Amino acid sequence: MKRDLDSALGRRPQVELGGLDLSARNQLRGRVIALHVEGLMAEVRVGIGEQELVASITRSSAERLGLKVGEPIFAVIKSTEVMIGKGIASP
Repeated sequence: MKRDLDSALGRRPQVELGGLDLSARNQLRGRVIALHVEGLMAEVRVGIGEQELVASITRSSAERLGLKVGEPIFAVIKSTEVMIGKGIASP
């Protein structure tokens, strides 16, 4: 029913995880462009268009997901606080 409403309102469908819907609205598709695993943590760099997102996740999560450079993935962002900036961003 929600999908019918989203379709009628012209909304993009949400990413589904094996039939699991998420409440997080910020779901971004991208590709793993770098993966650095050290100790208990892993740094995952995700290319999303011309932008890059960096996520720190546990090593066990990276291994469970079988992450590899070049693989298509998505990032789900759920936050109570998001900052917005305007002007020239420094690289």
